Amino acid sequence: MKKTIENQAVDIESISRTYKTQPQKLRRAYKENLSDFHEFYKTHKDMFDNEAFVFPENIGDNMGIDETGLIDGELYTILYNKAGKGKKGSLAAIIKGTKSSVVTEAINRYVPFSSLVGIKEITLDLANSMDWIARQIAPNAIKTYDRFHVERIVTEAMQQVRINLRWETMEKENQLRANKDIFRLKRYPNGDSEKQLLARSRFFLYKIKNKWSKNQRERAKILFEEFPQLKKAYQLYMEFKECYYMDRLNAQHHLQRWIKRAKKSKIRTMKTAAKTIENNIGGLLNYLYNKESNAAVENFNRKLKTFLSTVRGVNNKDIFFFRLFQIYA
Repeated sequence: MKKTIENQAVDIESISRTYKTQPQKLRRAYKENLSDFHEFYKTHKDMFDNEAFVFPENIGDNMGIDETGLIDGELYTILYNKAGKGKKGSLAAIIKGTKSSVVTEAINRYVPFSSLVGIKEITLDLANSMDWIARQIAPNAIKTYDRFHVERIVTEAMQQVRINLRWETMEKENQLRANKDIFRLKRYPNGDSEKQLLARSRFFLYKIKNKWSKNQRERAKILFEEFPQLKKAYQLYMEFKECYYMDRLNAQHHLQRWIKRAKKSKIRTMKTAAKTIENNIGGLLNYLYNKESNAAVENFNRKLKTFLSTVRGVNNKDIFFFRLFQIYA
């Protein structure tokens, strides 16, 4: 029973039904007798007091850092060892809060400097706090910005153009209806109204042209003829994605040219995206060294959320963290 509870993300209620005992008694028995909780708690009391749990033995060459919301909406910073592949040894640290000074102080307190300088690469998103933490705890590592988060900046810039146009169209339609002039509403050959055309174009704008269906090609032709600004935004998005299929030097030249074009595009959101890419171009290009992303850390975050739901919430925070560490640390 002890092995079942400690090494699997299962809830006490399920085990109590299997062993035909009361959940409350099993929880108490697990805490008092079936587990090493009290010994672990005494050994790591300062970590429990500060909710800053660090496991130096799980620091490796290839790390990832991210934030997650676990208990009562509180944010925690997670340091993840990719060599653990989401199993035991994956969790190197979980620290309450995202403030860089708090996180770096906790990690530096428990992890020898020789281990930190041995980190070769660390992946992260574009949050300033994560960037500063990564620089402090992994001074010799390549800092790689996650491809998904970088691409999302440009995709959101493009989609915002579509959204703004849709709101303008909705306002124009509302005015026509207020004047009882609904017969002037524009209809396109595929049956879409202006509002429908912009709403139904959302998903295919993420895809390259050769993956569009017949209906999507027809809708795109109408869309780009009616809204050339959106066509330009889509072209800029597709041109940006090309950098991920080049070597680092060519990608750098490609991005520098792309930034200039985006700034001259007169599309406000694309100009903002270009400035953001320009300010973070080093970490973006580092992706091309090893093609590392933060996907493993994001998947691990989902595992933590699944574990939280499986154990049906947190009755005792200390026991929750203890069980988490038995499985992942």
